[in-house]
Amino acid sequence: MKFSEIDRASGHLIEGYGPDGILIAGRRYREGLALTAGHIIAPWGPACPADLAPEHLATLLDLTPQVILLGTGARQVFPASAIYAALRERRLGLEVMDTGAACRTYNILLAEGRRVVAGLLPC
Repeated sequence: MKFSEIDRASGHLIEGYGPDGILIAGRRYREGLALTAGHIIAPWGPACPADLAPEHLATLLDLTPQVILLGTGARQVFPASAIYAALRERRLGLEVMDTGAACRTYNILLAEGRRVVAGLLPC
C-alpha cells in the first residue's frame, strides 16, 4: 500500500509497505527495522515474530519511546510473556499488530507528535 501526501517535517514517515518491503524516504527496507522520527535501525529483530526476545526490545527501549508498536508481518503474532514483563517494569505498553497496521498507526502517532518507536518485521 502506498501512502499519499507525505509530510517529512515530522521525521521518518512510512511512504508505503507491502510484500516487497517498507518504503521510507525513497528507500525500500526488506528486512526488519526499528523506526522513530529520527532513527532507522536496520536490520532489526528476528526473522520470525515468534522468535522475538527481550534483547530485541532493548534496541527499542534505548530509543526512549512513549509508545511501542510491534508489526509482526502479514499476521498479528503475540510475543511471549517475557516481552510484556520487560515492558511492565518500565511502565510501557506494547501494541502488537500486523505490519501494515503498525505502519499506518506509526504515521498517525508521529503526526500527533508522540515519541513512537516501531519495531517492524517484513510483510
